[in-house]
Amino acid sequence: MPAPGCPRIARSADDPAGRAEQDRGMEDLLSENPLVLLVIACEIGFWVVLAAGLVARYPLRRPRLGGILLVCVPVVDLVLVTASVVDVARGTPPGFSHGLAAVYLGFTVAFGHSLVRWADVRFAHRYADGPAPVRGPRDGIAALPRELRDFGKAVLAAVIAGAVLLVLSLVAGSGVPPVTAWPGDALWSWMARIGVVLAIWFVTGPVWVALGPRTGRA
Repeated sequence: MPAPGCPRIARSADDPAGRAEQDRGMEDLLSENPLVLLVIACEIGFWVVLAAGLVARYPLRRPRLGGILLVCVPVVDLVLVTASVVDVARGTPPGFSHGLAAVYLGFTVAFGHSLVRWADVRFAHRYADGPAPVRGPRDGIAALPRELRDFGKAVLAAVIAGAVLLVLSLVAGSGVPPVTAWPGDALWSWMARIGVVLAIWFVTGPVWVALGPRTGRA
């Protein structure tokens, strides 16, 4: 079943007619939901600003400039959430693209610092003789704290996304539908999707490393 707000593609993408219809469907989605384009732009902008900050800090030996650029990474998220709220405040009914923006914001806020730190350690090792990245245990009880931390970040991402969805609903004056109605709601269906993702994450993450087979990898 296609996600709410997404065009239904009836033909197979393997034949030319199907590919053409799929392309038209994607164009319709982007034209009807310009926030989808903004989400894509913010994702690209996140990595561009991050890469620029690390290049300035290490290969170019401009630590102050690099620090300024890295501090600007969250500004990308601020632009996205501001645009979403303004769009709804102007009368656009909150829907698929607004929910996508909320989910993107939640996960970039929750995991953004970890991504910056992960990239910083590797740039420092490559260009500034920093220590090599340390890989912890990948399974067993020893890996459980890391898996629980990552799952906690995913829960935080869900909470942030839910908070943004709530703000959008209040600005639109539509209120929060009952939980049982979330799967069919264009905006709040994102929380239903997040719930499924969290359930799968918990089983394949903390539960698996604690109870799954031991490989001895580190």
